[in-house]
Amino acid sequence: MSVSITDDIRYVGVNDHILDLFEGQYIVPNGMAYNSYVILDEKIAVMDSVDAKFGEEWMEKLADALEGRTPDYLVVQHMEPDHSANIGRFTEAYPEATVVASAKAFDMMGQFYGSTYEGRKIVIKERSTLELGTHTLTFLAAPMVHWPEVMMTYDDASKTFFTADAFGKFGALDVEEDWACEARRYYFGIVGKYGKQVQALLKKAAKLDIARICPLHGPILDENLGYYLDLYNTWSSYGVESEGICIAYTSVYGHTKEAVEELAAKLEAAGCPKVAVNDLARDDMAEALEDAFRYGTLVLASTTYNMGVFPFMSDFIERLVDHGYTNRKVAIIENGTWAPTAARVMRAKLEAAKGLTFCENGVTIMSALNDDSRAQIDALVEELMA
Repeated sequence: MSVSITDDIRYVGVNDHILDLFEGQYIVPNGMAYNSYVILDEKIAVMDSVDAKFGEEWMEKLADALEGRTPDYLVVQHMEPDHSANIGRFTEAYPEATVVASAKAFDMMGQFYGSTYEGRKIVIKERSTLELGTHTLTFLAAPMVHWPEVMMTYDDASKTFFTADAFGKFGALDVEEDWACEARRYYFGIVGKYGKQVQALLKKAAKLDIARICPLHGPILDENLGYYLDLYNTWSSYGVESEGICIAYTSVYGHTKEAVEELAAKLEAAGCPKVAVNDLARDDMAEALEDAFRYGTLVLASTTYNMGVFPFMSDFIERLVDHGYTNRKVAIIENGTWAPTAARVMRAKLEAAKGLTFCENGVTIMSALNDDSRAQIDALVEELMA
């Protein structure tokens, strides 16, 4: 049932192994966790709820944690339905409880659920506090991390930072997996555009004495917090996390793929520490996006298609731009049998991204690799490894 985090904080979240696509687009082979917490004091605060499919399970866990007591507050930090869907169920079960949220969150409650809980609500803003007894909750506004209504919560007694969706990851809590891989894919897919706002959050967090981070997805973080904070700083400042090169490609008859494989082999032979190759038609697009942001250099390779660029490549570049891709080196490989235009189109699409440096050397393949295009690959390898 409920799980103790400290003597007076309990976990009442759930694991979801039914979901196939998170937010309708992200593959989650190991499911998702929807986290909720209870702070037990003279007054009791429940931190967020869970997805609608698990309302009954959540209420049972909540009752277990309460041990016959009645909660005083439901703190709604974030209004996405996977965290807010059971506000109505909670308020019906505990009619004396008060809902605590930002003004924007209450507006969204009206939009989602038809009620703004007039007469039983507390509207919070930056630095608002809520006294529970031993615990004092201080609320920190975190707009666009990653919705505008988000409030995060610091509990001074336990030094716990409840961070809404920040520091979350894909994956249920009953599955062991590397944190960084799925947290990175989660961050760049969902939060990545809002690096400036995350930087502002990190400045607030730097002033707090934090013993543990309790996000709304993924595990509770209570060891080596500098590691997680440093990663978030790198990601949100669009810095390079790892040495290496990401290659993203599309190929129709295999000739562009052959060029990519030759390029990757030559880069590895030249000492490149990591070459991450992504087939945009077959591999997870979110994984490709993660790799593009993780490494400092990106190679785009595509066939010409309808005098433009192959659809999967077009989609990928749009995602890069939409998520604020910047501060990277980019190289381009194109293929075309009679009128190759992919390089020009890819570069034009990337003009909306700021801070990119394009390699002087590119590769143009006329149908299939030949001595000229192989020589261009060699020149590109030399430039990339310089």
